[in-house]
Amino acid sequence: MPGLDWITARPIAHRGLHDAAAGVIENTPSAVRAAIAADYGIEVDLQISADGEAMVHHDDALGRLTDGSGRLADMQAADLKAVAFKATRDRMMTLGELCDLVAGRATLLLELKSHFDRDRRLAARVVEVLTKYAGPVAAMSFDPDHVAALHALAPGLPRGIVAERRYSDGEWRRLTPAQRRSLKWMLHAGRTRPHFVAYAVKDLPAVAPLIARWLLGMPLLAWTVRSEQDRKRAARWAGQMIFEGFRP
Repeated sequence: MPGLDWITARPIAHRGLHDAAAGVIENTPSAVRAAIAADYGIEVDLQISADGEAMVHHDDALGRLTDGSGRLADMQAADLKAVAFKATRDRMMTLGELCDLVAGRATLLLELKSHFDRDRRLAARVVEVLTKYAGPVAAMSFDPDHVAALHALAPGLPRGIVAERRYSDGEWRRLTPAQRRSLKWMLHAGRTRPHFVAYAVKDLPAVAPLIARWLLGMPLLAWTVRSEQDRKRAARWAGQMIFEGFRP
């Protein structure tokens, strides 16, 4: 897809420009405002609620950053918006509220979270909300089914695949060896048709993302850059970084 230079134009703040020590918590309005003020792009995570709303939150359950417990997918959006965070007065946003807050002032990079269960509701809701948004925005996911759904529902929406090389962490235990091989080598590209790649900085250099960047001309983002070593690796191998813990 031509005209995607804006994706790599500025460093992208991972889950917003958060700083827990200062009471600015990831994926909250305060973290989004801080990133806008510092002229960074903004990456956030999206989870699906029981009533099909796209909620801005990383974890699929309450408790790490918030009061309460329970899976977001089992709760209504109105109830999730009322949940208190432990360290801020902010409340959980919907994607629509995030778009209203950003209002085109920064690049938005939306990561659709998934349980690899072929549930297309989150992708469908993202597309529905973004039809009314005019700012620079792209959507991405580890899950090829999400990316394929974005391709089918909104071919013109910039979409990317989030990837790494090992898939050895516990969160991937549900995946079969064939699924992990497909993800590692991006063998799904024929049906997902990604416009860009976000790849783990710790795994760069790697064949698949470098083919995507240098042979296919796709923007390549490195995640998550947290150290000087990470920064140097990202600068050498990728077009831009998704960072946290410092200000580039």
